[in-house]
Amino acid sequence: MIKILLADDHVIVRDGVKAVLERKGKDLEVVGEVGNGQELVTWAETNDADVYVVDISMPVLNGVEATQRLIKAKPEAKVIMLSMYDDRIAVEKSLKAGAKGFIVKVSTADEIVEAIHEVAAGRFYLCSKVSKYIVQGFLGKTSTRKRDATGLTPKEKEVLQLIAEGYSSKQIAKTFNLSLNTIHVHRNNIMKKLAIHKQADLVRFAIKEGIAQL
Repeated sequence: MIKILLADDHVIVRDGVKAVLERKGKDLEVVGEVGNGQELVTWAETNDADVYVVDISMPVLNGVEATQRLIKAKPEAKVIMLSMYDDRIAVEKSLKAGAKGFIVKVSTADEIVEAIHEVAAGRFYLCSKVSKYIVQGFLGKTSTRKRDATGLTPKEKEVLQLIAEGYSSKQIAKTFNLSLNTIHVHRNNIMKKLAIHKQADLVRFAIKEGIAQL
């Protein structure tokens, strides 16, 4: 049996994928479900799955960041990114984070099952809607953008994600159980490192870099 962990903040999506797997994949077993990226990382600390099906847009910790942390802790982990969108940036960010597959939520049941089998076998899988993107081209490509998120700490990326998703500083402080002043320090450090000083520009940057999905 191929053991699967489902990570998606929408229960209805998890239920739908689980139903598909139970109906179409006789050798597939869902061994766990989580609702955000942090829960995924925590789950993986004490549990194992053959394939992790991860929503790219989740609260607390998005799919790209969660995948990076998962792969760092478990290099052998096999991740399939699940997304509402088939844009090139999302695919590229997912693959660079360590995902071995990318499927959109409107993919057919057969595609989802095939993706899991392919990735479990150690191969890459892109659904038909994004197959035009060449995997090797993404992995070997170096960025020419002046700004990128590599200089941000993990906590700064988490704060930036919530900023881009419309959370106030007070809400972010409550989410991370930190003081309001600490969040202001993080926000100022983010703006300084990225040389971005407007909220709207921060949001655009976060979306472009795959840190937030709106």
